[in-house]
Amino acid sequence: MLQPKRMKHRKMHKRTHGGLGGVALRGNTIAFGEYAIRTLEPAWITARQIEAARRTITHHLKRGGKVWIRIFPDKVVTAKPAETRMGSGKGAPDHYVAVVKPGHVLFEIGGVREDLALEALRLASHKLPVATKFMIKEGLESGGEEAAAVS
Repeated sequence: MLQPKRMKHRKMHKRTHGGLGGVALRGNTIAFGEYAIRTLEPAWITARQIEAARRTITHHLKRGGKVWIRIFPDKVVTAKPAETRMGSGKGAPDHYVAVVKPGHVLFEIGGVREDLALEALRLASHKLPVATKFMIKEGLESGGEEAAAVS
């Protein structure tokens, strides 16, 4: 699973590191692949959810094409053990999350057919706690004209 190799501080505040307000101004365009999914709502996406979605994509593509993960879980979430009394400080680090805002690209796929990419990303979106939208890179919508110009 994804997690930082090292961190300056073991525990962090709940809100100060990446609030969920507003829309994504960075990471909201397709940079590497041809097809992608982006979020429509803000959320914390855990490392387990990212890994489950990634495995679903690679399984559906039968290890063909290339997959880019555009988010990284760099925020630590702490938890106290069950049935523990109040007080006695903050809990131990439990898991890592990626803070995403609406419009942030989560996964990109390249080197496969559109219908295959659409189905793979649709299956992956079921593993995520946010509503997502399928995206196609700018120049790819009119694929027929480009193919005619090349030949």
